[in-house]
Amino acid sequence: MKVYGDLGSGNCLKVKYIADAIGMPYTWQDVSVGTGATTTPEFLALNPAGQMPVVVFDDGRVLAQSNAILRYLAHGSRFLPGDTFTAAKVDEWLFWEQYSHEPYVAVARAHVVYRGGSFADRDPRTVERGEAALDRLEQALAKSPFLVGEAMTIADIALLAYTRLSPEGGFELGTRPAVRRWIAACEQELGLPALGSAATH
Repeated sequence: MKVYGDLGSGNCLKVKYIADAIGMPYTWQDVSVGTGATTTPEFLALNPAGQMPVVVFDDGRVLAQSNAILRYLAHGSRFLPGDTFTAAKVDEWLFWEQYSHEPYVAVARAHVVYRGGSFADRDPRTVERGEAALDRLEQALAKSPFLVGEAMTIADIALLAYTRLSPEGGFELGTRPAVRRWIAACEQELGLPALGSAATH
């Protein structure tokens, strides 16, 4: 399996997290954000939408969209419940992540990390919606260890990537103890190094 992506992108990190967790061998093809690499004819032949990550399997099949890749790779693993309703609750979080979390938390971070902006000049509406998304996570995680009950699923992997990086976009995690506990639990489950102070203030 070959993964086309940028390790600075939360959407791409999701694929790395699940592949590593299930022991799926892969090679990583770096496609840097902001370089125009996703607009080349070669990349557009893989994904006409010009977005990453993109996975190319050994048999030549191609799959795009981070959460679709998550669902495919997690099939049959402990990260995707076999019970249909519980699996649908996982999907509920996956859809929410792409509609109500990533467009704000990730966009605010991109403003700082990729465009060189400051926390102060982030778009206020983007910040407001990002804060609301993180508050929603805090509320949910105050009630259970993971987003869908007692065990980690791809719902957690999908939300972990950009939440873990959210302080880079100016978001405060120090006031969200349930989110910080969850980040640490996910890091332990996935064998990731603790972000330490970067993830806690």
